[in-house]
Amino acid sequence: MAYQIKKTILYILLVVLAGICLLPFALMIVNSTRSGNEIMTSFSLLPGSSLASNWKIVTDNLNIARGFGNSLFVAICSTLLTAYFSALTAYGFAFFKFRGNKIIFTAILIFMMIPSQLGMLGFYDLMTKMGLIDSYIPLIVPSIASPATVFFLRQYVVSVMPKSLLEAPRIDGASEFYIFHKIVIPLMAPGIATMSIGAFIGSWNNYLMPLILLNSSEKWTLPVMVASLNSVKDIASNVGATYVTVAISVVPIMIMFCFCSRYIISGISAGSVKE
Repeated sequence: MAYQIKKTILYILLVVLAGICLLPFALMIVNSTRSGNEIMTSFSLLPGSSLASNWKIVTDNLNIARGFGNSLFVAICSTLLTAYFSALTAYGFAFFKFRGNKIIFTAILIFMMIPSQLGMLGFYDLMTKMGLIDSYIPLIVPSIASPATVFFLRQYVVSVMPKSLLEAPRIDGASEFYIFHKIVIPLMAPGIATMSIGAFIGSWNNYLMPLILLNSSEKWTLPVMVASLNSVKDIASNVGATYVTVAISVVPIMIMFCFCSRYIISGISAGSVKE
């Protein structure tokens, strides 16, 4: 009886916690259907009737489709590069013994602790000298070097892959790239998917670097475009239109999470149980 009571209380607390976590999303959806005056003067969880007018204001002032496409292009390319090259690097650190292995891996751990904002001024100066300002290259190519992803995948592949599994294909004459693509990547798929979610969300929500590097409005990503709403006269007085744009920007993140969420638990808990 006592166990059932504790279990019931635990479920109630989990439901309450889930409700608290979902409340901001619910407010975002509801406020996207209300006018700016309604949002500023009252609080409500009931949908309004201003969704069409809010959407018209957004489409009349901003090219949402272009911003959506720009962000999607940058986020997908960045995520693919992060996932592939981080997995390749992690595989090298885990199963190849070479001089400086531990030193380089320690350096990666140190770089994880350094805020990226500290190198922003030098990075901007470098991109200026290379003529890459107002280009997507500085937003995509640096994602190849992702210390946190390399660290996680290195620990993951060590926990799920015994070294003996690589001996048979090597004896048969398989190349290391063949082993990596046919054996290692399938086994690392849960870990790669887990980190890809974070990489996609980070790239999709990236605001500061696109703001600094992109000068042409037609190349703006969606976060920069959303921030520009404050400078548009018609939208500055209509908070509802801003909520519509923010709600649209959340859609790809939710889709990415739905496709990859089944890998999260298996990716994080890998290696916690050994037979």
